[in-house]
Amino acid sequence: MSSPRRRVAVLFGGRSSEHEISCLSARSVIDALDPATTEVIAIGIGRDGRWHLLPGPPALPSETGRMPEVEGGTGVVARLATNDHTGRPALELADGSRADFDVVFPVLHGPRGEDGAIQGLLELAGVPYVGAGVLGSALGMDKAMQKALWAAAGLPVVPHVVVPEHEWLDDPEGVGARVEALGYPVFTKPASLGSSVGISRVAEPHGLEAGLAEAFRFERKAIVEQAIEPVREIECAVLGNDDPVASVCGEIVPQGHDFYDYDAKYLDEAGARLLVPAPLDPTQAARAQRLAVAAFVQIACAGMARVDMFVRGEEIWLNEINTIPGFTTISMYPKLWEASGLPYDRLVQRLLDLAIERFDAERAKRVDVPELHGRAAAPLPPAEGEG
Repeated sequence: MSSPRRRVAVLFGGRSSEHEISCLSARSVIDALDPATTEVIAIGIGRDGRWHLLPGPPALPSETGRMPEVEGGTGVVARLATNDHTGRPALELADGSRADFDVVFPVLHGPRGEDGAIQGLLELAGVPYVGAGVLGSALGMDKAMQKALWAAAGLPVVPHVVVPEHEWLDDPEGVGARVEALGYPVFTKPASLGSSVGISRVAEPHGLEAGLAEAFRFERKAIVEQAIEPVREIECAVLGNDDPVASVCGEIVPQGHDFYDYDAKYLDEAGARLLVPAPLDPTQAARAQRLAVAAFVQIACAGMARVDMFVRGEEIWLNEINTIPGFTTISMYPKLWEASGLPYDRLVQRLLDLAIERFDAERAKRVDVPELHGRAAAPLPPAEGEG
């Protein structure tokens, strides 16, 4: 008797500026799932935050002539429940029916998808899902916090300052002095966005205002980072839960762009060359892999992450970590694993397995507080004036 097909809910789209990239990543994930062993539940979140059960994966630009986005489909009440007949987690649909599944693969990039928000919803509902938990996701999204943790652990990070928007508005001269101490040129960037959105290279002090204004278009906290020049951009993929492993390293070489910005990543086909594996000597490559795993562990990550680093000569600095990296077949994360001997379809299956393994391990430790150690919880004392 054949085993039942695994039902995988692929969650994509969302309200962040990386909506289209999420749709592209989701299409690649869905295409990689074997219909003989897996049933896909495609759930798209529109730009307005509404959830939709879709009849199939999002269309590719080659099929429509435009970037994909979530539209149409059956309305979903964003409430997780349990299917009374199967015992599986389920999403309640607008018509009152339920779509049940075994595991969720969130392919949501950026805020409200990669930052712990969706992960918290899934945790509350007791649903297994791919990738980092609430804490690891939140730290992975906030570049300021991850850099602080890495520095505290003795890991090398690029010299930088964190600039809340209110501080810039209240004391631009003070912020300018802190940035001046870094030395120009610098990069200004939002503290919690990916895909190189909102990043500017600022060559002189007079350009700082415009650079920060661009970063503050997207959120209220910015990072100003010393520009390491000349620099090599190295990336390493990490996979696993309690015993994570690193892939071979890759190098990004921008072509015709000052740095690896949004256009170079997604709009200009000749915007960058990807060198996999990266031309590093064995000692340097091994050190980069160790740093990638250490960065992953330090922020309590799980499942997957891509760690980005800067290399100049013998020096290596951690730049950032992406807990839900781009997942198209030409994205760096799957390309690095393919070069390491793990092809795309097997990588997707491994991530689903890791999600179930982590869920089962954590469920075994969950104990209702009143039953803790076999004792009933003591009642709270009455508030003053009560009882």
